[in-house]
Amino acid sequence: MTAPTSATDVNQPTLQPAAPTGRRLSWPVLLLVIAGALALTSIVRLITGADGITNVSQMSTALQLAVPIGLAGLGGLWAERAGVVNIGLEGMMIFGTWFGAWAGFQWGPWTGVVFGILGGCIGGILHAIATVTFRVNHIVSGVAINILALGITRYLAPLAFEGHAGGSAKQSPAIDSLGHFTVPGLSDGLRDLNNQGWFFISDIAGLLGGLVTNVSWLTLIAIALIPGTWWILWRTAFGLRLRSCGENPIAAESLGVNVYKYKYIAVIISGGLAGLGGAFLSVVANPFYLEGQVSGRGYIGLAAMIFGNWMPGGLALGAGLFGYTDSLNLRGGSTNVHALLLLGALLLIIGAIWLVIRKKYAPSMITAVVGALVYTWYATTNEVPNQVVSATPYVVTLVVLTLSAQRLRMPKADGLPYKKGQGT
Repeated sequence: MTAPTSATDVNQPTLQPAAPTGRRLSWPVLLLVIAGALALTSIVRLITGADGITNVSQMSTALQLAVPIGLAGLGGLWAERAGVVNIGLEGMMIFGTWFGAWAGFQWGPWTGVVFGILGGCIGGILHAIATVTFRVNHIVSGVAINILALGITRYLAPLAFEGHAGGSAKQSPAIDSLGHFTVPGLSDGLRDLNNQGWFFISDIAGLLGGLVTNVSWLTLIAIALIPGTWWILWRTAFGLRLRSCGENPIAAESLGVNVYKYKYIAVIISGGLAGLGGAFLSVVANPFYLEGQVSGRGYIGLAAMIFGNWMPGGLALGAGLFGYTDSLNLRGGSTNVHALLLLGALLLIIGAIWLVIRKKYAPSMITAVVGALVYTWYATTNEVPNQVVSATPYVVTLVVLTLSAQRLRMPKADGLPYKKGQGT
């Protein structure tokens, strides 16, 4: 049987992803929800005086921290849409940081970016061989990749970096900057508007100002990969075949799709995207390799992908949320996190009211009690411990995943073993 030549050739009911359970938000409703959240944040800013939660610098830092998380999440999306669970994103990011720094300090930052992608692809190839060819449990293989990456980079770092100016057993020499851009006029205007402290308007100015102030060129590439991924996976014949491997590989094979090939391609691309996220950390964010600098971002990227319901747009929102909470560690952490306690309390109270409207009285009572406890914490303290500030991104990850769990639908064959020939 010959392979399909167009998207319509394989557009069979057995290959189409099932509709997600629950209602999907339309764009107008989604934008209204985002505007409501921003308005609520503005109210909290006015009450608490914590102007840092929506200023331009905070948003710019949040964007920078969201990029590696979003790239790791995109990597997970490519693999899981083809039916391969990629817990190894953390290790692939570690490969990306080391290879990116190793090449970057010798031959320039853009060369470092390319080598970072290749380093992640190495992890992707290993994961594909284990899970696709030898059908090793996906979780076991992913954990092994993470351990292997940590061990290899720890062994290679002293060999590669010691003896060079600024290098050590755990740190690479500094890497030249890729360069940043700021939109002239617009950036200053938005910053001035943000400094006015007006309700809602200044907060929108802070958000937009962070998108046009001191933005790395690699950030633009990362942002472009989000709609690019959507277009490839949902608007091309290649994307349809790849997604069919994650939904029903037996049906896909019966229609001539080379399931192994598409799984390999997806997992290697997954590794490359995670490696790019790692290279961003060591070339742009720091810029140098430092042992342990990934710090669980691969796992948070996987969580962002799940929060986004295996869709690029939702993944981007999740990465932005986690990047924002992570940025609190760097700018006014204790004051800003204390202000966010009030925001969390208000959101919980609103959630309790919504549950009452839906006649879910027991969950409503629990939510209201938790909201009251959070408000009590806010009202009886003036700041939060630094340990709480450091843990905030991870706590937010757990809370968001818990609240969004009921509407999620992964690809049907995600993580299931597949043997060539089952569809013939």
